[in-house]
Amino acid sequence: MSNKSNVPTTPGSAIPPDDLRRELVVACSESNLPHIGVVGDTYTVLLSRKDTAGQFCLIDMHVPPGGGPPPHRHDFEETFTVLEGELDATFRGNKLVVRAGETINVPANAPHQFHNSSTQPARLLCICSPSGQEEFFQEVGVPVATRTTAPPKLDEAAQAAFKKKAAALAPKYRTELLEHA
Repeated sequence: MSNKSNVPTTPGSAIPPDDLRRELVVACSESNLPHIGVVGDTYTVLLSRKDTAGQFCLIDMHVPPGGGPPPHRHDFEETFTVLEGELDATFRGNKLVVRAGETINVPANAPHQFHNSSTQPARLLCICSPSGQEEFFQEVGVPVATRTTAPPKLDEAAQAAFKKKAAALAPKYRTELLEHA
């Protein structure tokens, strides 16, 4: 038997037919993708909700020395693969060092954060499943020119405004900002 995509199917198969409305997506961090400055880091959205039918998003993260998000939690899975450098990751109050070549998965709802306490930038890929976190970053962050362009430094008033905006938007994106990870 065949379906509309001309892919053979087995009668009674539990796997649905190919969705021909969806296209192959090819993404490159150095291309014309959105580069977003958030908390001193630069995040490049490689795959968004629209690319994956909401299943997940993929973000290329450039984290300079001293960078990383504040403690938080959210009701979706988050996986990090460190490509370059290293990060201190705090998970439910326990700290570990995650180095290039290592991957960690943060279960939904678990308090966590990461911080680059080294002297070199870190680069990591982040998968959030389901998608949505990329939209939070786009709404709270600022566009920057490239994958490694640092966002503008915020003075005290701008930092307070950013924190207020992030706290107000967090519930919309199923995220809670915390005092401690």
